[in-house]
Amino acid sequence: MTTAEKTKYPGVYKDSNGNYFYQAYLGRDPVTGKKITKKSRKSSNGKPFTSATKANAELSKIRAQYLEQCGQANYRITMETFMKRNFLPKYKADVKTSTYESHERSFQRILERFGDKRLEDITVLDCDEYRTWLLNNYSQSYANLNYISFRQVLEYAVKMDFLKVNVAKRTKAIPKGRTVQAFWTKSEFEQVLSQCCIDIFEQHMSFMLIWLYFMTGMRVGEGQALKWSDVDLKNNTIKIFHNIDYKNKQNYTINNYTKTASGMRVISIDQTTIKYLKRWKKAQQKVIKSDFILSYDGEPISRSTIQRILVRYAKLAGVTIIQGKGLRHSHASYLINEFNADVLTVSRRLGHSSPDITLKYYAHMWNRNDSILANRMADNISFSPAEENKINFNGNQHIKKNN
Repeated sequence: MTTAEKTKYPGVYKDSNGNYFYQAYLGRDPVTGKKITKKSRKSSNGKPFTSATKANAELSKIRAQYLEQCGQANYRITMETFMKRNFLPKYKADVKTSTYESHERSFQRILERFGDKRLEDITVLDCDEYRTWLLNNYSQSYANLNYISFRQVLEYAVKMDFLKVNVAKRTKAIPKGRTVQAFWTKSEFEQVLSQCCIDIFEQHMSFMLIWLYFMTGMRVGEGQALKWSDVDLKNNTIKIFHNIDYKNKQNYTINNYTKTASGMRVISIDQTTIKYLKRWKKAQQKVIKSDFILSYDGEPISRSTIQRILVRYAKLAGVTIIQGKGLRHSHASYLINEFNADVLTVSRRLGHSSPDITLKYYAHMWNRNDSILANRMADNISFSPAEENKINFNGNQHIKKNN
């Protein structure tokens, strides 16, 4: 825009020659998402504006026509149309496949509840009722995930000018809540291992899976993607540089990265783990040829299979049933409680971006050091009380009166 002077009418200006014109943003194209602006120095009959009032009258007419012909279409759009045409394609392009898939059910739930409702018709009450419904039907952490997704959809509608405000933000957010991750102690781990008969191929693989996750603290996807080429059996190290996007045995992708940049790591492993890996490699190669360590058919093992293994052996051992990530938690507990490992070592081994992350999830495990310190503090301070009064003070009337 050339140098121009604002008038009392929004969108109407006066240029340096004293001529009036309007220039205004009307909205976005509902298909392309591009901004729609209008600018003119003349009225619809082709005459230049002689005053700011006349320019404003023409702009008001243009705005009304836009809302009638195009703009209202933006506001009349249903949640289903907006999500399928605008939000979901954008979201899918922005995030990893695994992230999209993990949130897919949340988006489907939004469609089931609001799909045929126009965006402009969604009220604060609708949002609050949905929030309450989520809390009544799911755990607090899962309700939190679903409501965040809902707010995210409406926020994108605001950004794209399909809505003026995100009414969901006028409701209270659902706190994530504290979730206590179940894990195995060393004793429970030993009980589980005792249920595995390694002379049977499938049970041998189950043993190796449980052992490897417990002794390394790998994320589930990192273990699924782990190949024999990632293990240095001579130098006792494992290179954790990959994770997996897994749909089924015929459809998976090994990624050359981990969850975070800090997750790319090389960790040391003990001689016992080396011994078990060598034994398993020999047993595996007699049955199948596989690049993947955790495999009984040549392909990576699925998350659901990992979970079935954990449930099966937990029940046999009579211990707490845990999830795959519970083995990662178990590893941290093992390092801290058995070897009093420091936070930096645990952080690097788990592939956390900083020790702060480690402390956020595992700080409570270092609590046992408090009792050790308390015992050391007993009789650690040496002094002898004064045998006579050394202070000349009589200002506390309350003490004098009571004595």
